[in-house]
Amino acid sequence: MMLHVEQPFQLLITDDNPSFRKVLREVLEDRPFLELHEAESGEQAVEVVTHRRIDIVLLDMHMHIMTGLDTLRVLKQMDRVRPCILITSDTNDDLKRDAQEADAFSVLKKPVPRKELVQLVSDALTKAYQ
Repeated sequence: MMLHVEQPFQLLITDDNPSFRKVLREVLEDRPFLELHEAESGEQAVEVVTHRRIDIVLLDMHMHIMTGLDTLRVLKQMDRVRPCILITSDTNDDLKRDAQEADAFSVLKKPVPRKELVQLVSDALTKAYQ
């Protein structure tokens, strides 16, 4: 799916692993409808969102102080429309339920298939903003 927009959507990649942030950036950087930003913690993600427009957030589940789920809850309090996608290596029914209750757009299992990630980001942006 190709989104046609006048200005790119602002996507925040939040993960405490710089290598995984780089992988996500490489998958998404050639999408003309996205401008990418990075945060290395949940706290930094909240800080970034406080100071700039961010339209969609990718969140690693396991980060040091604030988990991805904790961060998602804070971000949703700030803006219910902004889609947040949780990424984790250990999906289970409890986590999926908690993520759904926190209004996550989706939970992706690592390793994330490239095509699935791109499609999910496009779907989330279309549903939230079109």
